[in-house]
Amino acid sequence: MMKLGLLLWIAIGTASAAEPAKVIDVWPGKPPGETQDIGPEVTQPPKDGESPPTIRITNIGKPTLSVYLPAKEKRNGTSVIICPGGGFNILAWNKEGTEVAEWFNTIGVTAFVLKYRCPTAARSPNWLAPAQDAQRAVSLIRSRASEFNVDPSRIGLLGFSAGGMAAGAATIKHATRQYDASDDMDKASCRPDFAVLVYPAYFVDKLGELKPEFAIDKNTPPMFFAHAFNDGVTCESSVRLFLELKKAGVPSELHVYSTGGHGFGLRPSSDAASTWPKRCEEWLASRGLLK
Repeated sequence: MMKLGLLLWIAIGTASAAEPAKVIDVWPGKPPGETQDIGPEVTQPPKDGESPPTIRITNIGKPTLSVYLPAKEKRNGTSVIICPGGGFNILAWNKEGTEVAEWFNTIGVTAFVLKYRCPTAARSPNWLAPAQDAQRAVSLIRSRASEFNVDPSRIGLLGFSAGGMAAGAATIKHATRQYDASDDMDKASCRPDFAVLVYPAYFVDKLGELKPEFAIDKNTPPMFFAHAFNDGVTCESSVRLFLELKKAGVPSELHVYSTGGHGFGLRPSSDAASTWPKRCEEWLASRGLLK
């Protein structure tokens, strides 16, 4: 009975969601450093009283990209790779993934939702495998830009919470690919042209200082940040990264809202934090990325 209920929930929860144009594998074989098969993916049931429900996926050993294409008349050539959050234990697949892709499509941006390796919370460092998947995704999209009708010089990374750390680490460490090249696709640069980090996690230490492994310089891509002051996952990650970008002369934008908590995605609410998508759209437009 429980299994039937879960299947019914999955059917209902995904019925209104747009289907991706295609789903592509991130790696030609096993991802770097992986030697064992962790078994089938697991989709968890929603939490009691959760409305709308959040689809949570874990036990991900085979990273993929789900491709969401805007209407042809809207496409502007910009693309974004989306990394859902979930504490490196699960991926909030619809709330911080597919729903975000569908919104980007409305403003002409081609979106790719990255199903990165998970769980990695017990690994050290916990961000490495997801960041490897994100860097590989950038190279993959850049090498196949003509196939997806996107501009290879307008590829961004976006991440929420732990996904924000994965996207941020992949962006900051772009100069050194975090894995050995695996095929010709890795001849394409893994440097994103911009990054959007929404309530990114784990970038600061217990004293609130930026961790030394995330050193920023003038070659770091521009970034947009959205965070809530009352977020239990401290907004200092966004603030510290922004200040370092400012010191390095990298044009970036920071929004810290008084309320919003953590994990708001882009679902509307009475909190000002829910307006971040419009601010992000304005930032992208100001950089000429929505033409």
